Amino acid sequence: MAGTVVGKRVIGAQAPVTIGWDNLPKVEGSLPKRLFFSWFQPAVLLALVAFWYYAPNDWAVASVGLWIGIGFKVFLLGLEWLTPRHESWKLTWKELTTDLFYVSLGYTVLRMVDSYIGDGVMIEAIQGSMAWDKLAWFLAMPLLLQAFLISFIFDFGQYWMHRGMHNWYPLWLTHAPHHYITQLNINKGANGNPIELFLIGLGIGGFFDFLPRAALLAGALGMAVGTYQHINVRFNTPRWWRFLFNTTEHHSVHHSQDFEASRSNYSSTWVIIDRMFGTAVDGEAELLGMEGGRRMSIRETMVYPFTEGLKTYRERRAQARERRGREQEGALAASPAAVATPAAQPVAADPALAAA
Repeated sequence: MAGTVVGKRVIGAQAPVTIGWDNLPKVEGSLPKRLFFSWFQPAVLLALVAFWYYAPNDWAVASVGLWIGIGFKVFLLGLEWLTPRHESWKLTWKELTTDLFYVSLGYTVLRMVDSYIGDGVMIEAIQGSMAWDKLAWFLAMPLLLQAFLISFIFDFGQYWMHRGMHNWYPLWLTHAPHHYITQLNINKGANGNPIELFLIGLGIGGFFDFLPRAALLAGALGMAVGTYQHINVRFNTPRWWRFLFNTTEHHSVHHSQDFEASRSNYSSTWVIIDRMFGTAVDGEAELLGMEGGRRMSIRETMVYPFTEGLKTYRERRAQARERRGREQEGALAASPAAVATPAAQPVAADPALAAA
């Protein structure tokens, strides 16, 4: 498999990856169908922004946002059943049950942990210990600009955390289980080791003072864009959307079985961040996962960072011992040979004794 040159890299040499928007299939059919799948994403984004911008104060609360998010995902789940992007990604009862386990974990245990040691708690401790005040001048900015900054600052941090997970082995151990998913579905973003899910949720937005409604608007932006990362639905997404935002296509490339392809499209919402740092790859992949598409069990996902880390530690210790042994053998072989003791010379017979 030759692959396709993208910048200085060869993408698709190990597994099939389609490169370029013009090479991807499109939604065909009646005009209403094409219009729906072309403008659904922008329309939802505009609707959510308008709702949170104009909603009464009684409605502009986090609990309302939570229920809107759940309802939106249920709707997209139904859309996946009706019009799957790939039949090989079609949800089975086993996959659905697994997904619901991880989703419930995120809504319960991880939320509780975040309330004790999450980014908000850490930022508050830093500000208290160093007598830092929040950057209150952000409050004077227009509401939509505040929402954009919250979203972009958070995603900028996520980009580098995610990229670090692919480049630093200790972080990779926490992230690797998420790359064993073999299909994209609406809840696959929750699948992974809890340590990784905690780390990827850390942000620095708490250092800045924003209006509460701006935070809700930023959350709506993330929901209306980031939700599509893991979804089994094909859209005729407008090119401007694909240029600015991360899409299902982008994220499928990131989950490809091809190694080079998986080291791309790290952002969650703003794929333009990837474009800024040269890690964006426009295209699509259907074959996902690692080890040829091996599906990782929940049990293995929970313990993988520890078992794999211990295994690697033992292997490196064994390699170090072997290396020291070879070095010692080499040192002995290179040392000078021991000087042999001269052979004893024969003693001449005493003439006097001989005469006797």
